[in-house]
Amino acid sequence: MRYLCSILTLILLGIVTGPATAADEPAAPKTSVTAADRSALEKDFAEKLTGATLVGNFSVIGRDNNKPERYEIDSAEKLEGDNWMITARIKYGQNDVKVPIAVKVYWADDTPVISLTKITIPGLGTFTSRVMFYGDRYAGTWQHDDVGGHLWGVLEKSKPAEQK
Repeated sequence: MRYLCSILTLILLGIVTGPATAADEPAAPKTSVTAADRSALEKDFAEKLTGATLVGNFSVIGRDNNKPERYEIDSAEKLEGDNWMITARIKYGQNDVKVPIAVKVYWADDTPVISLTKITIPGLGTFTSRVMFYGDRYAGTWQHDDVGGHLWGVLEKSKPAEQK
C-alpha cells in the first residue's frame, strides 16, 4: 500500500508540474572565444610564460608529502596549430638542464592547458602531464615513468634586468 501511494504521488507530481522542458535545463556555457580572441589569448600566454618562473609544489600519489618545485621558463613560442615550443630550466635531482620541450596547448574557452604525452627528456626520463593556467596560478597532474602526482603553484614574472 505504501509503495502504491508513493507511485501515485510521483504520478500526481508529474501531472501538476508537467514534463521537464528545455527551459528547465541549465543553460549550456557559451563559448565566446573567436579566432581573433584566440590569437590574442595565445599572444598573451606566450608573453606571460616567457621569462616567468613556476613556483609551487608537487605531490606523489601514495606518499604523504609535498615537495617544492621551480621551473624557470626562458621562452614560450607558438608554432603551428596547437604546437608550442617551451624552453625551460629543469632542476631535478642532480640534473640542472635547460631544454626545449615540444608541447601541445589546448584551450578550455579562455584557459590554456599544456599537454605533454610520453615525452622523453634525455637524462631525465619519460613524462606525461596536463597543466592548466588561470591568472597567475597553475595546477595539474604529472607522470614520470611509473610515478605520478599533482602539481600547483603560482607564475612569477621576472623583473627586467634594469629593475633588479
